[in-house]
Amino acid sequence: MSLIQVEGVSKEFRINRRHKGAFAAVKSLFKREYSYKVAVRDLSFNINEGEIVGYIGSNGAGKSTTIKMLSGVLVPTSGSVIVDGLVPYKNRKLNARKIGVVFGQRTQLYWNLPMEETFDLYKKIYNIDTVQFKKNVEFFVELLEMQPFLRTPVRQLSLGQRMRAELVVSLLHDPKILYLDEPTIGLDILVKQKIRKFIRQLNEEKSTTVILTTHDMDDIDQICDRVITIEKGEKIYDGPLEQFKAQYSVGHKLSVSFKTRYSGVNDPRLRVIEIQDHKVTVLFRKEEIGIPECLAILSQIGEIEDIKITEPNIEEAVENLIVNEAGKVLV
Repeated sequence: MSLIQVEGVSKEFRINRRHKGAFAAVKSLFKREYSYKVAVRDLSFNINEGEIVGYIGSNGAGKSTTIKMLSGVLVPTSGSVIVDGLVPYKNRKLNARKIGVVFGQRTQLYWNLPMEETFDLYKKIYNIDTVQFKKNVEFFVELLEMQPFLRTPVRQLSLGQRMRAELVVSLLHDPKILYLDEPTIGLDILVKQKIRKFIRQLNEEKSTTVILTTHDMDDIDQICDRVITIEKGEKIYDGPLEQFKAQYSVGHKLSVSFKTRYSGVNDPRLRVIEIQDHKVTVLFRKEEIGIPECLAILSQIGEIEDIKITEPNIEEAVENLIVNEAGKVLV
């Protein structure tokens, strides 16, 4: 049985309509008008233990709403959510012991406490065994290189240091599932790389199931093996990351530099997208033509000096999928 089971879930919010003017304000005291917004519609997916899943979509697609339902913060309007045998909103305390949550724009740290004391506080909150607590602190501190700022109050930490601390306090109690909502937002590239490496190693060492929502597609590319994409609250893709990129990207790019001026290629499987004197860049799909055959065709044009192959781009794939779902022409 899957660790996380989401079946036919919808979430609808009731919004109070406000009209301008004093008369409308007084009227609303006696009779209120409401509008309804569907954040998630008939959503279904299963996630197995040990998976790392990228949960992606445009702003307002319903990603954070889904995470909040999985963590028990929100109650679904319809459908069912089962997390490790529990209904999250009915078993919030038990569910909280099984999950860790990191929201990139919200903190669970105590502003005036240094990290060591914050860890001790969470040890008491979750009633963590002393031996296991010490082992986890040493493991996480070493992986995330936190030793230099363990005694520094949270208010004096940089954004990157705080995000590493957020990760640790969410994992001290050894949760089976980790929900990450924009964990690398605003971070520099070096800190991002530390966090990405940490998440992969955490998954390998402890088989922690990870669901990652982010707009940074490099996070998805370097961390996740599977992608679930939603748009306007509805699931539009669920499958392997590599298949997602192959299916929805424009294809592989092959840039070739010739010793002599480029003269043209007529094969319909190669789409020329850029020409710069001796250099040409073509697009091709591997299911239509392989790299060796591409090079063989181009080598007939002239002597090749240099080549560069670019893999399908996940950002392009996401954009193409969303545009396609909106009824527009796929690039």
